[in-house]
Formats: sequence, C-alpha cells, structure tokens
Amino acid sequence: MVKLLDFWATWCGPCKFMEPIVEELEKELAGKVEIEKINVDERQEMAAKYGVMSIPTYVVIKDDKEVARIIGATSKDNLTKALGI
Repeated sequence: MVKLLDFWATWCGPCKFMEPIVEELEKELAGKVEIEKINVDERQEMAAKYGVMSIPTYVVIKDDKEVARIIGATSKDNLTKALGI
C-alpha cells in the first residue's frame, strides 16, 4: 500500500490551509492510501529521519521507499499525482 506522510505543525499557516485537502484525500482514497499525520513539534525524530526542513512536507512511500516528496502547500491534483493514483 502507498503511504503519505504529512509533516505539519499547529502554528503553520500553510499546514492549516492544506488540512481540508488532506482530509478529503483521506476519505476518497481510503483503502488505497494510508495517510500518517506527523506533528513535527511532537515527533522531531520522524522529521529528522526524513530530513524535513520546512513544513508542510508530504513524503510518498511505496514498498518502503520514498518515491515522491512535495514541500510546501500544493493542490489536491499535485498530491494525487505524487501518490501515483
């Protein structure tokens, strides 16, 4: 299964802008894509592991390998394309 890692923080404006888009994708792609929301303030080790320097950052994982990365706010279309769906 494809996994989307969503790196965000409560104080991040672009993250708040992206929240409804990510939630929409979560509903539409249920069973096809697993979305994991990672608060970088609470899980700094995950942010470090994936080399996240700015947020929001979206990392697409397939077969335990990173296949795409989007940094910053983006469109639903771009996220869907990155997921390969």
